[in-house]
Amino acid sequence: MKKTMRIGTLSCIMMLTASMMLSACDTSTSSTGSQSTPAAAGDGNKQLATIKLVYPGSPQADEAKIEEAINQKLASTLNAKLDIMPIDWGQWENKINLMIASREPVDIIFTAQWNGHAINVSKGAFLPLNDDSLPKHGNLLKQYGKGITDSLDPIFLEGAKINGKNYGVPTNKELAAQGGVIYREDIAKELNLDMSKVKKIEDLEAVLSAVKEKKPELTPLFLRDGDNLNSHYFSQYDYLGDSTIPGVILKDDTSTKVVPKYELPRYKEIVNATRNLMKKGLVNKDAATTPLSGQDAMKAGNVFMITGSLKPGKDAEMASVIGLQGKLKQIDMTERTISTGETAGSMLGISSASADPAKAMQFINLLHTDKELNNLLNFGIEGTHYVKTSGDIIKAGPQYKGYSPGAAWQFGSQFLNYIWDNEDPKKWEQFRAFNKDAKKSPGLGFTFNAEPVKTEVAAAANIVKEFDPGLDTGSVEPDTVLPKYMEKLKASGQDKIIAEKQKQFDSYLSTKK
Repeated sequence: MKKTMRIGTLSCIMMLTASMMLSACDTSTSSTGSQSTPAAAGDGNKQLATIKLVYPGSPQADEAKIEEAINQKLASTLNAKLDIMPIDWGQWENKINLMIASREPVDIIFTAQWNGHAINVSKGAFLPLNDDSLPKHGNLLKQYGKGITDSLDPIFLEGAKINGKNYGVPTNKELAAQGGVIYREDIAKELNLDMSKVKKIEDLEAVLSAVKEKKPELTPLFLRDGDNLNSHYFSQYDYLGDSTIPGVILKDDTSTKVVPKYELPRYKEIVNATRNLMKKGLVNKDAATTPLSGQDAMKAGNVFMITGSLKPGKDAEMASVIGLQGKLKQIDMTERTISTGETAGSMLGISSASADPAKAMQFINLLHTDKELNNLLNFGIEGTHYVKTSGDIIKAGPQYKGYSPGAAWQFGSQFLNYIWDNEDPKKWEQFRAFNKDAKKSPGLGFTFNAEPVKTEVAAAANIVKEFDPGLDTGSVEPDTVLPKYMEKLKASGQDKIIAEKQKQFDSYLSTKK
């Protein structure tokens, strides 16, 4: 059975005892010890380094089988083996923060601008990947990431930099973002709902009310913290970096003035509209606290609609992952935009507590270049979890439910991914067209460096975590709670943060004239 997450420094102490070679628990940004474990029988005296991969997602029943298949390949190519360590979405933030604070000796961690990336960088959680002066390891990207730099659009790496350094390797995927909803098309047809009328947030109430009346067993609209009508992909906020740091501009506007998001008219419109839906019983009551992802909620079969950051074929892709082929449809509800947040919206960072950063970077590079490995991690074992129908087109295999992580957007290059038989075979051409004419945010290319105000940022982040889930999901009354939110943010040093963000942004813009 798969191991559960090892949190805390105990594992570090155990590993130190196990081998005199270890130097674990070193708090420097260089190697923190060895994670080498005895090689399998037949490997003689070789030691296989263990690469620990941590990402948000549901643990899979056949995870151990996938590890075994991957490790047969890695033993010969990297002299390493992989330990897949998923954390359920609902526990992700707390567990990853504890892991970082305790310097758990893991190697690769999923990270994103919308998920505290800049704050974690300021805490020293990740190694800089393009730093020639990095002690012991040097420029990891240059030494071991040629496949990445050869295949990834330069805008990804450039946009993901913080103070000139890359602390994560972006997934090679769609670059633009577009907010919208995914709904059960089969149920909409059954209820004779005209979904073509849904174009704006205010259009949702009529169809959701009809679902509630005619299908009371269903949750009309499933929302959660981070995936709701006020998420960055829906509201078009550009945080100019980490989304937990106050101060935004709008991706679909031209203004370069950084303001608190609650001062924007659309913020109040969205939180009030969401509160209205909640009060009418159209949103799940546990929206502010649910550990479920939207995908998992839809998979359960009792949800009509979820929100999402859309891309071409997102509905068909999700339907294949959760076993609802032909039953999902998406509605695009915002303009397509590109911001720095999209370039850094899905990355794999190398932990500063990694025992072997070189091996970690080599593995990330393989996810961008090795088609067999990429698809093995994403879809499982051919003939078991999926079956090829022709070329790169696949359908569910006999043990499909044993391994269906639905996390392809997190790992390496999506352009290496197989395509489900219910998806458009020209999916990747559609991705490129999707990126082509998207509106560019005035902040594209800029990332705020929080170091000068890191004390204020840490305080503000805790307040954001306290208030955003309730306000964004309609779980609390904006007229009552928002004034308290504003007061606490100001007391935390919000004005100082925004002034520093504006100063840096203005300096960046002056170089573009």
